[in-house]
Amino acid sequence: MNRREEIIYATLELASVNGMKGVSMAQIADKVGIKAPSLYNHFGSKEEIIREMYVFLREQAQKSNQGKPVDYSEMFEGNSLEEILLLSVSSYIGMVSNKNMLQFFKVLYSERSTDPSAAKIMVEETERMLSQSRDLFYALAVHGKISNQNADMAAMTFSLTIHSLIDYRMDKITAGELEGFGDGESPVPEKIISFIKWFSNQIGENGNE
Repeated sequence: MNRREEIIYATLELASVNGMKGVSMAQIADKVGIKAPSLYNHFGSKEEIIREMYVFLREQAQKSNQGKPVDYSEMFEGNSLEEILLLSVSSYIGMVSNKNMLQFFKVLYSERSTDPSAAKIMVEETERMLSQSRDLFYALAVHGKISNQNADMAAMTFSLTIHSLIDYRMDKITAGELEGFGDGESPVPEKIISFIKWFSNQIGENGNE
């Protein structure tokens, strides 16, 4: 682990207890075991640390087995629309429910309404999900799983609903009502599975849902 990574993890640990706003550069430096001026050799501000934390933790989560990206080229063959959407969502939830990403998002969710830095990251994550959903739904149309004219609206409806259900799950985790994302042995919450089933029946081409 290099010094920048040590700083990121130290900041995450402090923020998990005190919130991002409750963490100072001096506290981060003390946690890492360096002088405050040395910290500025690596990051120019706390906002820069938070931004780099998002990029770094997301990449690490995607590299883990839990957040392994879906190979869409193999996924379409032999799978129903419902199975494809469930695989896609499972991959995304595997990424956001990674231990460190979950810890990071819990902090962001609690501060996004008052902290512009947190809000910007949440907006970027939502826009990333929208873009990836559009790509997926265009591919679904090409493979005859949905109608071409449904693709854009279906992608937006699907991604924003999934995003809202993940928000709801995150709120319950933050409130201490739940410990993780999944229900039972499934990593995907039952409410999301039920929505995917219903949604697939609504938009699937005959014989493909």
